[in-house]
Amino acid sequence: MEKRFRVRRLSLWLCMLLLAATAEAQEKEKVLELTLDRAVEIALNDNPVIRVADQDIELKKVSQKEAWQQLLPTVELSGGMTYTIKAATMNLGGNKFKMGQDGTSTWNGAFSVNLPVFAPAVYRTMQMSRTDIELAVEKSRASRLDLVNQVTKAYYGLLLAQDSYEVLQESYAYSEKNYQVVDAKYRQGSVSEYDKISAEVQMRNIKPNVVAARNAVSLARLQLKVLLGLSDEQQEVTTADNLRNYEKEVDAHRLTDMPALTGNTTLKQFDLNEQLLRHTLRIQKTNFMPTLALNYGYQYQSLYNKNFEIWHYNWFPSSTVGITLSVPLFKASSFTGLKTTKIQLQQLAENRVNTERQLHMQVQTYRDNMLAGTEQLASNKESVAQAEKGRMIAEKRYEVGRGTILELNSSEVALTQAQLTYNQAIYDYLVAQADLALVLGNEQP
Repeated sequence: MEKRFRVRRLSLWLCMLLLAATAEAQEKEKVLELTLDRAVEIALNDNPVIRVADQDIELKKVSQKEAWQQLLPTVELSGGMTYTIKAATMNLGGNKFKMGQDGTSTWNGAFSVNLPVFAPAVYRTMQMSRTDIELAVEKSRASRLDLVNQVTKAYYGLLLAQDSYEVLQESYAYSEKNYQVVDAKYRQGSVSEYDKISAEVQMRNIKPNVVAARNAVSLARLQLKVLLGLSDEQQEVTTADNLRNYEKEVDAHRLTDMPALTGNTTLKQFDLNEQLLRHTLRIQKTNFMPTLALNYGYQYQSLYNKNFEIWHYNWFPSSTVGITLSVPLFKASSFTGLKTTKIQLQQLAENRVNTERQLHMQVQTYRDNMLAGTEQLASNKESVAQAEKGRMIAEKRYEVGRGTILELNSSEVALTQAQLTYNQAIYDYLVAQADLALVLGNEQP
């Protein structure tokens, strides 16, 4: 009996361990560990915007097939029946005769083939469809670049929120510890009540900032999840990364030369739109050109049947072959269409010049922001070191009774501000770098 009880107890422990391991595995699946490259990869694979852009390319490819399919022959099979209730009568010079018989039916079946021989509009449309595919591909690339830019800045925003939250947490922990020390000294009568109140106020003033920073981290994570296209609301994202790991990227020597805008997607789309308008202009000019088509027809007819016994009718075949030449002489809308397209080309050229100037201004702005970031980081790094040293000195002075609580509080505020500014300088540089990469058309900063 005792042996059986031990076996049951052992089985129970094994089941509990198995359930605990399963729960831990499920919990790990709900937490997604991210790096910048991993976040970009997930976004490009799962974000609906990218899938829609890829589907637009497929639509353009289908349109291209429709363009060249217009050169294929058109084949039709038709049939019909006409029942004559009362046939028409013609009078030619006093001679009257009926064109048919009353109360009879006429049946016919036809097979026709129409083949375009010379269709200049179709040839131009085929060329235009290829450019249209190139434009769709470029728009898809623009969507990817924009998504990479948003994900990159959202990831850096999460790092900034986490690092700021960490700084404020450390500041609150230090202020709380300092308050406990001052409170203990106050109870012993070695410090004044003013010191106790100042330490407590310092601690309580930091608490709202800690709460706000924690909310900022949650909001940054939510924004990143939306950009990644994560549909599971229970899926948590986290990262062990921090802004200090990107300090080496803050390098002013990378900004010696003015970069070119050859990869900018906006300018490329302008060029492709210009090609489309020129193709449209050529297509409109084909409205003044002749078209030539070859057609063939084969027909079976049975006339003046009194009954509906189709299989006993007398059927008579006939066939025709011909060439159709269509020469346009005058159509007013063709002239106005040409003029409209030419005006659109002029507008596009002016807009491209203006856009290129604005892009150059953006490039210069982002470069200036990156240069300012490099200078600020060097200064802020030294400020953090000096602030840490100043807080240590203020702490020692207060311990030996030669400093005041105001000096200690001020030193802690200065250190917190220096650390936050240091993180902000790295963040500003990285965001400017990501925006510059977007303008230049680079997928990676």
